Amino acid sequence: MLLALPAANYQPSDYLPILIQFGLALAFVAFAMIVSHLVGPKRTSKVKNEAFECGIESIGNARTPISVKYFLTAIVFVLFDVEVIFMYPWAVNFRALGNEGFIAMVLFMAFLLAGFAYIIKKGVLRWNEA
Repeated sequence: MLLALPAANYQPSDYLPILIQFGLALAFVAFAMIVSHLVGPKRTSKVKNEAFECGIESIGNARTPISVKYFLTAIVFVLFDVEVIFMYPWAVNFRALGNEGFIAMVLFMAFLLAGFAYIIKKGVLRWNEA
């Protein structure tokens, strides 16, 4: 049993509920922004206008350059984190996937470890060296 109609049977009126919901969402956002602007406090002071981060006084310029190694480490973390997410559905369906699923995961892990060996060889994770 198919849950969706064939593409040939769709009419423009079928999209009307989606357009209404989109319009209501935009109207709610606009309403919330306008009301918060009108009702919110408008008192300013020197203390309120200062930058605040974690209770620590701001020292120096916010535009100081940051080491590229920080960004490389963040990208590596995100890549490995996303790749680990693929392991959860595989673990849940381990028995149903059989030998083909196991071989696919072994290849996936091999590529993952090859990439990890490459970034270690390139020195991305060495922070102490100049």
